[in-house]
Amino acid sequence: MILDETYTLANGVEIPKLGLGTWMIDDDKVADAVRAAVDLGYRHIDTAQAYGNERGVGEGVRTASVARDKLFVTTKLDAGIKDYDEAKAAIDGSLETMGLDTIDMMIIHSPQPWDKFREGEHFFDGNLAAWKALEEALEAGKLRAIGVSNFQAPDLDNLIENGSVKPMVNQILAHISNTPFDLIKHIEDNGVLVEAYSPIGHGKILDNEEISAMAEKYGVSVPQLSIRYVLQLGFVALPKTANPDHMKSNAALDFEISEADMETLKNAKPIKDYGDASDFPVYAKGT
Repeated sequence: MILDETYTLANGVEIPKLGLGTWMIDDDKVADAVRAAVDLGYRHIDTAQAYGNERGVGEGVRTASVARDKLFVTTKLDAGIKDYDEAKAAIDGSLETMGLDTIDMMIIHSPQPWDKFREGEHFFDGNLAAWKALEEALEAGKLRAIGVSNFQAPDLDNLIENGSVKPMVNQILAHISNTPFDLIKHIEDNGVLVEAYSPIGHGKILDNEEISAMAEKYGVSVPQLSIRYVLQLGFVALPKTANPDHMKSNAALDFEISEADMETLKNAKPIKDYGDASDFPVYAKGT
């Protein structure tokens, strides 16, 4: 069962292959979603300071039907924090907000603040300052693993070459029709695990007739095919949902995509319009 399967991070910590993403799940609803996911067998919960729901995620984890040490909880350092002291305070802030003694993994949410996302500046010094705070929290046992998100090759190289601890994951947008293979090769060549957020392409993959036909061939849904795709590429999959029926379906992955069909999916026509999600990064708007 996929919910029982794990990858091993560079420091030996095990991370479940399939997790529950909680982006855009309200703080007052997310605890119920976490508890429902855990009841269904999920052991990996992903949140972020920017999501505004760390409190609820922490409540869900603390009141879940399994012991805390059976769960893997990830949160993300706000992308605007590019300062050592501010990062150090924010790490402690997440621990306090979530009501947890330890966070299993904390990652820098973006190499740039959201209002400067991909505008050319890499914020190398600021990311190293934030990374130092994460390294120290790891050493102190406040965090069990540390990593990054949305980092391009130069951003990743900056931490690998100048930090003391190599990032253990890079969480990136990766799904059928948008799989950045050059970046992925660079990440993996450096011994860093890829995590795929929005593996269902913000829901827009559902509109693709070719992918729908392939899902029908396997007798599965498009979301199931999409999640299986990123798992077969060796990534952590983080589909987001608050719906227990969708959680259950997303984990029903007892099938394998053939090598030929994987090649077809790798070369699927890119999605040009993500609809509401096209406004990414949404956090620049304060949402």
